[in-house]
Amino acid sequence: MTDLDVRRADDRLHTEIDWLDSRHSFSFGHHYDPHNTHHGVLLVNNDDVVTAGQGFDTHPHSNMEIVTWVVRGSLVHQDSMGHSGVIYPGLAQRMSAGTGILHSERNDSWRLGAATHEDPVRFIQMWVIPDEADVDPGYQQLEIDSPLNAGDLIPVATGMPTYDSAIRIRNTNAAMLVARMQPGRQVVLPDAPYLHVFVVQGEVSMEGVGLLSEGDAVRVSGGGGQALLSEQGAEVIVWEMHQRLGG
Repeated sequence: MTDLDVRRADDRLHTEIDWLDSRHSFSFGHHYDPHNTHHGVLLVNNDDVVTAGQGFDTHPHSNMEIVTWVVRGSLVHQDSMGHSGVIYPGLAQRMSAGTGILHSERNDSWRLGAATHEDPVRFIQMWVIPDEADVDPGYQQLEIDSPLNAGDLIPVATGMPTYDSAIRIRNTNAAMLVARMQPGRQVVLPDAPYLHVFVVQGEVSMEGVGLLSEGDAVRVSGGGGQALLSEQGAEVIVWEMHQRLGG
């Protein structure tokens, strides 16, 4: 039997300081709930807004596949492997932390030659476990804006061999898909044991659930295939997962 677990935006864990407004779909940092640590192999789904000139200074990660999706504004990524660049809407980015990597994420693109601005950046950062621990760190990014404009559910990051995706992650049982839904045009979710459906922008009606607004999520267990419909247009991120932590 399919289980549809609806998580509303306002019920998310919340971190707010002078330069950061972060909403956590799962336990994160000092926010810990033993009953809300993951879904499938997805451990983090953070919805972050960072003010101009601020951000996350250099910090370490290890043994995690980290996908960053910018919704509006721009985010500067720099890491200990020498990668440096600006992430913006429509640019898919993946970092494999592996044996260990240091990186920073800041809203200060003018350091790399862009015009000075005062705009905040909003981005969704998602973490999944890799199939194998302690591999060499890696990084990949690719422009995927044009395919998304068709309105279909597009694979953005995956290790599944069945998908020809933009970027590869080191998990053969997981795929991140994105749809920029066109008004009145239906999108059908893949059939998988575990799905995480997250409304990035707009409003979406989901079969078996009803209306979902920005920041709402549905954790699907036991099978997909549900239809999504948006009357005004929307953006959704869907994680398709064929495994869960612990089995």
